[in-house]
Amino acid sequence: MTEVFKENVCSGLGSGEKWTLRSGCVSVELLSLGCVIKSISTADRSGQSADIVLGYDDFEGKFKYLIFYECYFSNPRYFGAVIGRFANRIAKGRFAIDGKEYKLAVNNGPNALHGGLKGFNKALWTTEALENGVKLSHTSLDGEEGYPGNINVSVTYTLEKNTLSVLYHAQSDQTTPINLTNHSYFNLAGQGSPDIYDHEVTVLAESYLPVDETMIPTGEVKPVGKTLFDLRNPVLLGPRLKELPGPGFDHNFCLCSRSEPKLERKCARVVHPPSGRVLEVSTTQPGVQFYTSNFLNGSLKGKGGAAYSRHSAFCLETQNWPDAVNQAHFPDALLKPGETYSHVTRFTFSVL
Repeated sequence: MTEVFKENVCSGLGSGEKWTLRSGCVSVELLSLGCVIKSISTADRSGQSADIVLGYDDFEGKFKYLIFYECYFSNPRYFGAVIGRFANRIAKGRFAIDGKEYKLAVNNGPNALHGGLKGFNKALWTTEALENGVKLSHTSLDGEEGYPGNINVSVTYTLEKNTLSVLYHAQSDQTTPINLTNHSYFNLAGQGSPDIYDHEVTVLAESYLPVDETMIPTGEVKPVGKTLFDLRNPVLLGPRLKELPGPGFDHNFCLCSRSEPKLERKCARVVHPPSGRVLEVSTTQPGVQFYTSNFLNGSLKGKGGAAYSRHSAFCLETQNWPDAVNQAHFPDALLKPGETYSHVTRFTFSVL
């Protein structure tokens, strides 16, 4: 049985909530601001628990929540947040639906990234307690950040035994792009550990998307075989990152094609041999963005005063393929009136 607790949070930005889900050796903290996963604590092989996601501290005393809550509002690297209306990049911040062009804020070089200047990560979501978790809801209005349609979105977090499930739902009154994900940064040695070089990663994908110099997919769907992107068998990250051109992984791995059915499938497994911690991920999404925190540079101070640097964490962002709204052979990224967007991702924690 999962214990579910709610705590009210007040800051200079207004009031919100922090929820705690606890089951066995796994504890998860969630925020109504940004639908954020604030912490995930799991035990290692010796029974010692540690928080394995990057983020910001609580503060004690009179200003207990002021600083950390406003950190999550600015949150320039999206620690733990739900990303929407469209995760990842849209080329040149433009797309067309039925011949009508829409223009978005350009906030990542020449492209639109992670929903715009004020995406779902900055929204204060409403909450509803469930037996084993919490449901968070948000309405995004027609024209917000340049997107068409009023869209009602819900994200449900449930913790059952050692599995955290994240269920995404959305409906719109106009055809609109949608692509939701959670942007948690993991370090299975414990957040604040200097790097992830001793992690072994498996990504069960037969192909990946090469990108141009602005990180937009070129359109090619390339087999991983005989490339440094072949992660189908466990790969130690340290040596692989040294071999990889560029700063690290920030690529979509293709889990299914446009024509394949939406089925839940295992997509990734990460093992930290020193602690014994294991993370396994399954999803109904057609892709997973494997990202090795290439753009952290030590300037952000997180929990315990840790300076988060390059390669200090990894992300497994289950989602549609980047720029899918502009590339016809990618999986469909449009939600039409009368349809329901529905996807699930599960994070399962265990110990070797």
